[in-house]
Amino acid sequence: MQVLIAGGAGFIGSTIASACVDAGISPVIVDNLGTGRREFTTGRAFYQGDIADGALIDQIFADHPGISAAIQCAALIVVPDSVADPVGYYQANVAKSLEFVAHLLRNGCERMIFSSSAAIYRPGADLTVDEDSPLDPQSPYARTKAVCEEMFADIAATQAIRVLSLRYFNPIGADPKLRTGLQLRRPTHALGKMIQAYEEGFPFQITGTDYPTRDGTGIRDYIHVWDLATAHLAALDRFDTLMAGMAATSTVINLGTGTGTTVRELLDAFNQVADRPVKSVDLGRRPGDVAGTYTRSDRAQRCLNWKPRYSIAEGIRHSLDWAAIRDRILA
Repeated sequence: MQVLIAGGAGFIGSTIASACVDAGISPVIVDNLGTGRREFTTGRAFYQGDIADGALIDQIFADHPGISAAIQCAALIVVPDSVADPVGYYQANVAKSLEFVAHLLRNGCERMIFSSSAAIYRPGADLTVDEDSPLDPQSPYARTKAVCEEMFADIAATQAIRVLSLRYFNPIGADPKLRTGLQLRRPTHALGKMIQAYEEGFPFQITGTDYPTRDGTGIRDYIHVWDLATAHLAALDRFDTLMAGMAATSTVINLGTGTGTTVRELLDAFNQVADRPVKSVDLGRRPGDVAGTYTRSDRAQRCLNWKPRYSIAEGIRHSLDWAAIRDRILA
């Protein structure tokens, strides 16, 4: 079995590719290396270029006629950047995704898994959501994901493609075999910032302490990236049965742990794993930030026979292990 992974040189896409390799599935990667890393494509079929490049996508299918599904992970993902550059985010995340699905249709690819985001939800009073919760994306980044879901649903309703949107919560960790991990030295998400503070010896900045959570800091559902990857394998394996059972051409599934963790709680967990503690300083909210949410749904377990395996502590440990070797791997 061959699978086309758009954005397969990035953090999540490369981890999915590793899980595919381990499962005997051949990943074919297309990535423009805007944020992805060539090192993450070693030993895998790789095409450097844009997902909107029709000639390139046609060439990929000509070279690999056995591709039976596509996983669309290619996107810009930094919330404050999306506030500063909404045009760039809509071009990269929406316009190019539309071109990509058109290329898939032309090449007869009838299955697509879309990397969506839990950031599109309007959380309930208890900050939990399920797949039927109302949508209320609060940043240009989140709105690009919501627009893509609607766009794909419209296309799948009349065209020869079915789309499963997996709404990710907050990925942490690294490939447990340390083949890949977070490629950015200065990431914008909480755990990445903690590791940077740990490495460089400065306080971790808690951005926002007035949210309606148990300690005032944002709350997230932190899921190990390898658990995300194995969920994609389950989705590939059960794709046809799942879509037939739902009698739908498009559907959504949340991928989370079902447990909410605040930023202060994440820092406490980090300090229990790390060999030296990281102090913190409280600051105001960043543009586009929200209180956060976590899933209360078990649809992934029911539909995919999947549930998370790794704990937050293991995710932190794998992140630290990767950070210790990152600069040797990423030249």
